[in-house]
Amino acid sequence: MDIPPRDKLAGGLRHHATALGWKASGGDPDARVPTCPDWTLRQLVEHIGTALPGMAETIERRAREPLHRPVPDGMGPEHWEEWLSDGAARLVAAVEAADEPVWSPFGPDVPADFWLRRLLHDTTVHHADAAITVGAEWSLSPDLAADGIAEGLALVASPVVAELNPRIAGLRGNGETLMWRPAESDLPAWLVTRTPDGLRVAETPRGTDAQVTVRGSAPDLLLLLSRRLTADDPRVKVVGDRALLDHWTSLTAFG
Repeated sequence: MDIPPRDKLAGGLRHHATALGWKASGGDPDARVPTCPDWTLRQLVEHIGTALPGMAETIERRAREPLHRPVPDGMGPEHWEEWLSDGAARLVAAVEAADEPVWSPFGPDVPADFWLRRLLHDTTVHHADAAITVGAEWSLSPDLAADGIAEGLALVASPVVAELNPRIAGLRGNGETLMWRPAESDLPAWLVTRTPDGLRVAETPRGTDAQVTVRGSAPDLLLLLSRRLTADDPRVKVVGDRALLDHWTSLTAFG
């Protein structure tokens, strides 16, 4: 499947950043985030609130390393929605203005749109974290969820990521196969093959078999891959070798 166009990614980022800030502002800032138990709700918001303008500034200044923005003085829940909305808008503007490739930790320089896509998917998953914490609804369009799955699997399969995260080396194998099959008929399935040299990821016809297949809506599959849902959740169905899926889950998480 093709990567969604820039305007789709930009609209998604603006929506989910703003919604994250709005929903989180109605919760207890010191509440633990069930799906990110090392963080409070405030820390979750601050992660996105600093990441968006930080990457925008990295692109604007053509920096060779990520730039970090501090949390503004006096930043409380009453300002979260505006803060995240402004950060998303600044990143979109920086990407639109970029006229040359930009820094990436994953190898050669990349188009600025890489960071729009990466931070969109990070934000959508953390929007889910905020919604879970405060008991609010969360939704994501299937096409953006599918792109989040595709991007996440590609990152996990990257040799550079395996060097940065030695746990990924534990996913090497001898031909074992895992498949994520969305319920939406217009979306592809993704087949991961574990080889001695690393992971091989391919979009595959929906009738393809694998040693373990996970079925569910694209948004729910994204939440499973990012460990916001467990394989026991009734929203997903696991067919085949559950131990193979559990091993994958123990070594990966993205979003």
